Amino acid sequence: MTKYRLSTTFNYSVLVHGVNMVKSNRHILVVDDSKAILIVMHAILNELEVPHITTCLSAEEALEKIKKAPRFFDAIFTDLNMPDMDGMELIRHLGAMKYQGAIAIISEMDPKVIDLAADLARKHNAHLIGNVTKPVQLNQVYLLLQKLEHFAIHVERTKTPISESLLLHAISHNEIIPFYQPKINRHDNRVESIEVLARINTSQADEIILPERFICIAEDLDLINLITFQLFEKATNDFAEIKEQFDPNLKLAFNLSPSQLEDLSCPDKLALILHLNNLTPSEVILEITEQYALRSTAQLETLNRLRMRGFGISLDDFGTGFTNVQQLKTLPFTEIKIDRTLISNIETDQFSQVIVSSLVNIAIQEDLAIVAEGIERVEELEYLDRYKEFILMQGFLLCRPKAKEDFLNWSLSWRQMVKTAAGHRR
Repeated sequence: MTKYRLSTTFNYSVLVHGVNMVKSNRHILVVDDSKAILIVMHAILNELEVPHITTCLSAEEALEKIKKAPRFFDAIFTDLNMPDMDGMELIRHLGAMKYQGAIAIISEMDPKVIDLAADLARKHNAHLIGNVTKPVQLNQVYLLLQKLEHFAIHVERTKTPISESLLLHAISHNEIIPFYQPKINRHDNRVESIEVLARINTSQADEIILPERFICIAEDLDLINLITFQLFEKATNDFAEIKEQFDPNLKLAFNLSPSQLEDLSCPDKLALILHLNNLTPSEVILEITEQYALRSTAQLETLNRLRMRGFGISLDDFGTGFTNVQQLKTLPFTEIKIDRTLISNIETDQFSQVIVSSLVNIAIQEDLAIVAEGIERVEELEYLDRYKEFILMQGFLLCRPKAKEDFLNWSLSWRQMVKTAAGHRR
């Protein structure tokens, strides 16, 4: 009989109590036909202060619980090899019922199985965030709970949305402002593109308002285009000054939601703003979030027209949504951005390592740029440096999003650092 144990490879008490990692209302479901595994998982989740834990000895039992309350469980940990209904069938059912929570596999798997499981889950519209190997260890579960928190950012709002009146005031008073964050080529430390991020700076609030507090309201009120065009105009107006600090081939990257692709006039409107600011579409990358599947004829037509005009098209947040590998080959993307969910703790996470390695291979085959976003730890950067000839790096560790003047100051410091480092290598 296999023995299961709690790992003591690090001081998990410090990790748990030193970081507010698990939200107080998290509900986790564990599915495995082994009582021993369920006991160990329950003990580990308790140790990690997960407040609500449900266990099931069969996939059938688990599916019945989920059907009764589809939004109740934030994450499901499931074994693959179970009698009657196995884990892959359970994942297929979860996809069919549009389960929005995260899924993790409990199994000893080789890299090929992990890769295939991820692709199948994606085809089933399920959100697979990783795996726990047997014998189950606390540090593995801890890392997956971290991933769950990153994943949850895409499916819930962590802060109270602003009021409609405040949003309307910000738009009417031209208070939507751009913040800038670079994508860096670590091979030569060159900034290849700069992502433009929306913020609200208004006298009616004591802080800079982040997009998770107003983008959802803007979409509900059909105001997202006004925000995008206001941001687009300001950033393109700033671009000449910013470009002087960087490579002449520097590009600007803007975020578009899939809903904006429903507007068939979107390419014409964006091209007009560029023309008025003496820019060309080839200098702009449009980042399309993977949160929702691209399916409608209008979306696909707009996407194709944008590409025909010369815009770069980036698939943002890859790993949180519904795009499968085949779509990377068939849709006119020029760039893939690997979501933070797959970057977090990648130096120890086999699941993420396999997925990133596969994406790099696909990017090379399909001539796609690839970006690792959300890099926050030195260990993550050091691991990803093995791919520095292929992957652009982006994250707080390198540079937080900054307003124009602060970003220009950062650029001076960055260029000086690169110059100094190059001198030391001679």
